[in-house]
Amino acid sequence: MSALSPISADARPLDTLPEPPVLDEDPFSDENLANPYPLFERMREAPVVFIKPHGYYAVGRHAESGIVASDYARFTVEGGVGLSDIRKPGAWRTRSPISEVDPPEHTGVRAALQKVLSPLVVKQWREKFQERAEEVAERAVAKGEVDGVSDVVEAFVLSVFPEVFGVDIPPERMTITGELNFNQLGPNNARLERAAARAEPVMAWYADILLRKHMKPGGFGEAIYLAEDRGEFAAGTAPLHVRSFFRAGVDTTIGGIGATLNLLARHPEQFARVKADPALIKGAFEEALRLESPAQVMFRTTTGDVELGGYRLKADTKVGYHMGAANRDPRQWTDPDTFDVTRKTVGVHRAFGHGSHVCIGQMISRLEAECILGALIRRVSAIEPTGPARPRLVNALRTLDTLPLRLVRA
Repeated sequence: MSALSPISADARPLDTLPEPPVLDEDPFSDENLANPYPLFERMREAPVVFIKPHGYYAVGRHAESGIVASDYARFTVEGGVGLSDIRKPGAWRTRSPISEVDPPEHTGVRAALQKVLSPLVVKQWREKFQERAEEVAERAVAKGEVDGVSDVVEAFVLSVFPEVFGVDIPPERMTITGELNFNQLGPNNARLERAAARAEPVMAWYADILLRKHMKPGGFGEAIYLAEDRGEFAAGTAPLHVRSFFRAGVDTTIGGIGATLNLLARHPEQFARVKADPALIKGAFEEALRLESPAQVMFRTTTGDVELGGYRLKADTKVGYHMGAANRDPRQWTDPDTFDVTRKTVGVHRAFGHGSHVCIGQMISRLEAECILGALIRRVSAIEPTGPARPRLVNALRTLDTLPLRLVRA
């Protein structure tokens, strides 16, 4: 079906279609955030289900998630990518001028931002990323026993990303505001309340630090403001574009690289493959993104009564496409729960989204992963777990809090 077509895939009149099955479970409970996969199996039993505790439709299959993500005629993004509708009273923020607008408005804005973040621009960062990766990897291997999250992944990402962004931001504040962002994409639960309380002391600073006066010359934050000067997108939207990139450019990358390290440590036969053929580093990262999708769910809103998978969905209702579930859909993947660094997943997995709103910063994430994982793997003969990895529970983000590892120098 064309993304522009509002016509139902089911030829029957909408009022004759059944409503989706009801799933009376909370995807955002501690138990389900720590281990979402049993819930995802139940979610995939139908093309779409209704999540009773939060009043939204959920899609856990690969095919239907692609429809919800891309068919803006039926599933608009303008109500926001989170569970709450940002168009309605009590909205906690203004909309993102890139991730929360539909085509055709989105098309022009994205084209302007892709000039700012072109492959050529990102390619120029490789030397800087590689130099920092070598430093972080050498220090970690010399230490021997490390926390893979703080000593490797965060030590790398939280230093290189702000540098190319062109702004001085303390790493601990990036973590606080990132957790707040991904908690806000879910329900207004106790987890969000705690995140908001932790972030409250830095929110005035956060609102100020992304303004033009703080952008360093040559960073892509400054480039966004310069693009606005040239009239490439609407006047006054540059701070919101900067905010969108800042929110999206750190936490999911940390989650993806952390998952890759954890999976390589727990699957020595897959590590051996990557060690023997460093070209598989990219495949290992993509496979980790598929298995442990850092961005777990994004939302759309029905534009009217619509059909999906033979069911009728009510108008003006949120629809969550759960990438973490879609990426383990056995209808799409053979042995979907198996970590296989040779699996061909690029352009197929949903970890970066799908359709016109596919992640615009995915090149940065891939480059960061390639640099730090390569620097580490070149130095070691083994990556061994020394304890259980502990997840950090965030409403719409799958990431690790701690990852105890032993790095055995080659």
